[in-house]
Amino acid sequence: MSEFHVVAKVGEIPAGQGRAFCVESRMIAVYFIDGKYTAIDDICPHMGASLVDGYLEGGAVYCPWHAWRFNVCDGTWMDNPRAKIRQDVFEVRVEGDEIQVRVPPA
Repeated sequence: MSEFHVVAKVGEIPAGQGRAFCVESRMIAVYFIDGKYTAIDDICPHMGASLVDGYLEGGAVYCPWHAWRFNVCDGTWMDNPRAKIRQDVFEVRVEGDEIQVRVPPA
């Protein structure tokens, strides 16, 4: 079973923004939206851009290269939700002042 990894302290990710962290050899984007932390795979499956560098609006992150939109809560590709393209989603918890993410080993 995978373990939780500390990625940041509470307050280091501003509201309405995200930050990328390397966990278990993967780049993970952690977002803080509406008082809740979420985490998805940071690498866009289209051309490999870092999603955390994209525009964030209404629970969607826009890839900075080609504007593909992904839901930061469930990883769904919002431009075609029926497609099988989906970002991996990771469990996030807050323990004391630590933001922790559970990422299975690659």
